[in-house]
Amino acid sequence: MNPLEKNDGPAIEAHNLTKRFGTALAVDHVGFEVARGEIFGIVGPDGAGKTTTLRMLTGIMDPSGGTAAIAGFDTKTAASMAREHLAYMSQRFGLYPDLTVAENVSFYADLYGVPRKGRDERFAELYGFSHMEPFKKRKAGDLSGGMKQKLQLICALVHTPDVLLLDEPTNGVDPVSRRDFWRILYRIVQGGVSILVATAYLDEAERCDRIGILDKGKLMAAGTPHEIRQLMKGKLLTLQSPDARKITRVLRQGLSGLDANAFGDTVHIVCDDIEKTRAIALDLISKTGFQINEIRETRAGLEDVIISMMGQNQGPDRFSGQETQDLSSALDSCPGTAALPGNKILGTAVSVENLSRVFGSFTAVDALTFDVPKGEIFGFLGPNGAGKSTTIRMLCGLLTPSSGKGKVAGFDIFKKAEQIKQHIGYMSQKFSLYDDLTVEENIHFYGGIYGLKGAALKKRKAWAMETAGLIDHGKSMTRILSAGWKQRLALACAILHEPPIIFLDEPTSGVDPLSRRRFWDMIYTMADQGITVFVTTHYMEEAEYCDRIALIYRGRMIAMGTPMELKTKHMQEEILDIRCDRPQAISRELMRLPGIRDASLFGAGLHVVTPDANETKKIIEYKFQDMGLTHFSIEKILPGMEDVFISLIEQDDKNTKAIAAEKEMR
Repeated sequence: MNPLEKNDGPAIEAHNLTKRFGTALAVDHVGFEVARGEIFGIVGPDGAGKTTTLRMLTGIMDPSGGTAAIAGFDTKTAASMAREHLAYMSQRFGLYPDLTVAENVSFYADLYGVPRKGRDERFAELYGFSHMEPFKKRKAGDLSGGMKQKLQLICALVHTPDVLLLDEPTNGVDPVSRRDFWRILYRIVQGGVSILVATAYLDEAERCDRIGILDKGKLMAAGTPHEIRQLMKGKLLTLQSPDARKITRVLRQGLSGLDANAFGDTVHIVCDDIEKTRAIALDLISKTGFQINEIRETRAGLEDVIISMMGQNQGPDRFSGQETQDLSSALDSCPGTAALPGNKILGTAVSVENLSRVFGSFTAVDALTFDVPKGEIFGFLGPNGAGKSTTIRMLCGLLTPSSGKGKVAGFDIFKKAEQIKQHIGYMSQKFSLYDDLTVEENIHFYGGIYGLKGAALKKRKAWAMETAGLIDHGKSMTRILSAGWKQRLALACAILHEPPIIFLDEPTSGVDPLSRRRFWDMIYTMADQGITVFVTTHYMEEAEYCDRIALIYRGRMIAMGTPMELKTKHMQEEILDIRCDRPQAISRELMRLPGIRDASLFGAGLHVVTPDANETKKIIEYKFQDMGLTHFSIEKILPGMEDVFISLIEQDDKNTKAIAAEKEMR
């Protein structure tokens, strides 16, 4: 690397950076600096101006006002010099799928004018820290999502830049791949490179040295994650209950203006007076008979703070719960919804037995067996390439299985594919919408596909738009919608014919936290109405929102149960949550200690995996004393879904290697 010298000033500078598109102000006098060797994160809702800001910093887009500099070179008056010090990784893959990994890297080396002398050493270094060496001869088009991200990253780094700009680089990537990607970023930063990353994952924002919050083109706040958490207006009361979803609705209806949101089996309540809110909440819940396991004040997470700030910026009623009540009323008011099979008949919505799909010599789905009861939110998790999308396509009648049995909405997946399509809603990863049509025209088009016409289509269209909160956007062109609003439109199209079962394939990938939370409000309300929801996701906090979860890996089922069952029954080891300064550096020290299998970054701290949390805690405390650390906390916690996910996959890898080794010995 050729890092900036310490006396060269900031690696990235933005002063009153502004961008107008006609009368629309996309970026509004934004200013910040990024120091050498620093990771600076930008978070904000869809349409906040994140991508526009990054494009102005690259010189791809000229600002309407203000200035920007990379490594001290103005991006407008000294653009060529700025670009020499810069690498940019956009949201879209800039890879050539028909070229191999090695050919892609060589192509970018030629593009950046990397001298022939020293190329082999540079390539070896890039392959080494990215662990891509074994895949050099594989075509880029055959790589998993996580490996494509790694390849794009090393292509961006091939010319040894001083500054790296990343625009939501881990969207749609599973937790294992995301963790590996961030380990690479920390390795890069140690070499003196400065990184500016826009991200939709708030646990990734926690890993940054500093973050800036953009909303409606304005920089709302900037500082360390700790400093941002101090900006929380109000306090956070958490309530743990197996009836969390139902309790959330009770609280929203009983406490007007209250910000209450369900997170799996936990309800987060933002309030000014903890004791008063606790008393009122307990009184309301006592009248329902719902179970409460725990209620206590909790330190606000970055997501709570940022969503609270976004909500304040969008008006006082943003979190009043009114939209959720309106959604419930919309569902209740549609005659067809009340008659949905899921509302009146108990039973099974989806049932498969030994379901398999083979492509040539490759087994994508390997003998899956599971049932999904009607009215359940069923989460389908797994790494990239695990077989999730292939399974959904078979269940939706879009792909014929190689073997096994299956029924969806009572129809055989082999013999009744067309009938299945009439009884399900399907929302794919890429939102199959027509950009050159308005919101209303897209919905009208899908109504025609479903055979709706005349008064029935008019009524269903009005209902779907109200359900998805699109009433005020009917005349908007789809191409100008943010990802969050496109998500709502895709959902409206999927539920237009009132299906009893909805398949959602990574529906919130790349969508900001505020939109994700609103989307899940809609999903909860639909499930309460008896609609079955089958969802795949890479957001582990969203896995917590599901009633049950199935985890598949390499096409096989490796675990299934409620979130709590997976945490308590399938996680063989224990977790210590550590909060301290310089967690990345500390993790390397901890991995040298006995009894620690893993020490990984987790939000603003570390999660240590160990067979004996109490004994390991003592060892770590002694180590910290020797290191002179005084400000830290160590707490044994229940594993999170990401801990469980990674642990189960690592255990399966270990078992697979053991079986392979045993076969070789025979």
